[in-house]
Amino acid sequence: MTHAPLPDAGPPARATDLRLAGEWLARHDLDGARPTPLLANRLAVRRHARLAAQIIPAVLVLASALTATSAFGDAPPHRPLPLLALTALGAGLLLAQSLLERWVRRVDQQAGATLSRRAAHLIQPGWRAVLGRPYAAFVAATSAGAMALAASALTVPDPTVRQLAVILLIALLGVTAITALQLRHLLRHPVVAQDEESLTADVIMRVEDARELTTPNVQWSLPMVLMFGTAPGWWSAAAVAYLILCTVAYIALRVKTPPSATMARRAMSLR
Repeated sequence: MTHAPLPDAGPPARATDLRLAGEWLARHDLDGARPTPLLANRLAVRRHARLAAQIIPAVLVLASALTATSAFGDAPPHRPLPLLALTALGAGLLLAQSLLERWVRRVDQQAGATLSRRAAHLIQPGWRAVLGRPYAAFVAATSAGAMALAASALTVPDPTVRQLAVILLIALLGVTAITALQLRHLLRHPVVAQDEESLTADVIMRVEDARELTTPNVQWSLPMVLMFGTAPGWWSAAAVAYLILCTVAYIALRVKTPPSATMARRAMSLR
């Protein structure tokens, strides 16, 4: 494998970004590649976008809790305004996520335009290489479990519980759509690489982003925020069991699955 670095062309990078890029390369056993401004800028943009992407679901959780409070405070029963406001907020968050993805994609396109040549054997990693079957099964199971919890609450005669379940379903659908949008971007945006080292770095970034997306923070917390203590005892017990099972499965997944650098090298070996 060649150890030629990424080209120096591209926008200037701060010293902090270059240092962090060097640490990132060392963590992934890419010591032979030096941290260039191009790589540093790509990693910096991903750090900022990831932070913003983590804030978006947090806003959704808080908005859902506030919606539930306003819906069952002094408001008349079955008032549709809080639900409409939550739906509009979900659409706005999807738009914000789309803009974040466009920002990352534009930086990658600009980085690709500076390359003097592309890697001789370009790959476009699929979902098995980027996410892997275990992570795909995990994110599907956690989403389905959260949806099932919300749907089961619709069977409760209490109208307050049923409306809370509707709010929960809307919020979970919004989170699922955001996650699907992010995964679509990961799988479709072009590879930016001109040699083996930069190709490995590109695939590693995809794997890390995919694993970050599969952390079900909202699916774990949202049912507890909205309905724990309000729904019947059997529902609360089911929610606790769901949380424990998901936590155990997530820990086992992180321990048993190979590191992102190993996954990237496996994907490259299949070219």
